[in-house]
Amino acid sequence: MTNQKKKIFKVLSPTAILGYGFPKDSFARGMAEKPDLIAVDAGSADPGPHYLGSGKSFTNKEGVKRDLTIMIEAGLKSKIPVVIGTAGGSGASPHLEWCANVVREIAIENNFSFKLGLIPGDIHPVIIKTALNKNRISPLDHKTPLTRETIENSTHIVAQMGVEPFIEAHKNQCDVILAGRAYDPSPFAALPVMKGYDKGLALHMGKILECAAIAATPGSGSDCALGILEKDCFILKPLSSERKFTRMSVSAHSLYEKADPYHLHGPGGMLNLEQCVFTQLEDGMVKVEGTIFEPSEVPTLKLEGASLDGYRTVSIAGIRDSLMIDTIDEILLDVKNRVQSFFPEIDMHKKLHLCIYGANGVMGVLEPEIQKAHELGIVIEALGDSQDEADTICSLFRSTLLHYGYEGRIATAGNLAFPFSPSDIPAGEVYRFSIYHLMETTDEDLFPLIYEAIKGAGNETD
Repeated sequence: MTNQKKKIFKVLSPTAILGYGFPKDSFARGMAEKPDLIAVDAGSADPGPHYLGSGKSFTNKEGVKRDLTIMIEAGLKSKIPVVIGTAGGSGASPHLEWCANVVREIAIENNFSFKLGLIPGDIHPVIIKTALNKNRISPLDHKTPLTRETIENSTHIVAQMGVEPFIEAHKNQCDVILAGRAYDPSPFAALPVMKGYDKGLALHMGKILECAAIAATPGSGSDCALGILEKDCFILKPLSSERKFTRMSVSAHSLYEKADPYHLHGPGGMLNLEQCVFTQLEDGMVKVEGTIFEPSEVPTLKLEGASLDGYRTVSIAGIRDSLMIDTIDEILLDVKNRVQSFFPEIDMHKKLHLCIYGANGVMGVLEPEIQKAHELGIVIEALGDSQDEADTICSLFRSTLLHYGYEGRIATAGNLAFPFSPSDIPAGEVYRFSIYHLMETTDEDLFPLIYEAIKGAGNETD
């Protein structure tokens, strides 16, 4: 099969998240396939609201720089675009600028010159308030309505952009594209959609490639994968001899992050997988057919926002006494009530959270079979309106539990074993997802593009 005989579009996905790394030999195999695009998803909401709220990346700079250096060098050499979605981990303005600065460093250190396209994903509060006044905002997967106060208290608000801003950057022949918060498949699907390939297939392929080799078996978020898009199907190809794609692994991953296994909503429409067919091919490849994109009658964008919710202090300890373990639930409740008596004005049920590993530390109240181990690990989390308040609550609970006199207790030196000194660890600001809503869109230009001529060899950018 050659490009001349059959129209195909190849996308190289080096890693599941920019900064997670990938083997150079896998990447070299991918480049030997002569891809038309190198694309990576650089972020996720999975690590929680702290990174969006604080404006910090959850990925390490050196890891991101290593991955980007390899990708940009290969892209420039092969004259194919390099596209990054949700730059900096959460895709707000500080994350985008952080990632752009890494790119600028790479250009100076390696004498690279290219056209950089930046696509901010932030949505101005005034736009959101206007949409709210026009009843164009609704909750997503919850029942909490959005308020003006919530909008004003959110430190950063972003929206998941679709393929259109990326297409605009491609039309302007950007060599490297960094985008703010993006719908995961968008960086992978935009260029083939622009070139006339089926949107449903392109987005479905992008949804799998954004996780790179995780959809292979054995799966890995730190290895490369290749997507081959044709007129009526796409093919997934592994780039490591250690992995292969199977009908099971690809179809299972197609269910990933879906409340409904057959339908995936995104900007401007929905992927319908009801007619999907997965066919096993030789050499660990899988062909996918039948995905349909159904445009929305009313286009929407998902808004994500985070706001400061207080401060946190944690303490980690171990419990080994079987008598204490047998009655740990009653003991912890009694200790919490004692601390409550010290500060009757503070609701300790909201300020103190306990995670018991060896019992139900992973699933909490959802754990179906609580069988306590011979030793327990306890994580004490205290929240406060200030760091001092969080420190105080944690200290009082920890010290009260340490010397709690339960029935049958023999030793008086202390009930807890601490792996760290100091035992209490101030963890700083706590954020919560304050905005997780859908906003109906109009013809507003929500994602303006910024172009920058990057010049290497120490020259300043334009």
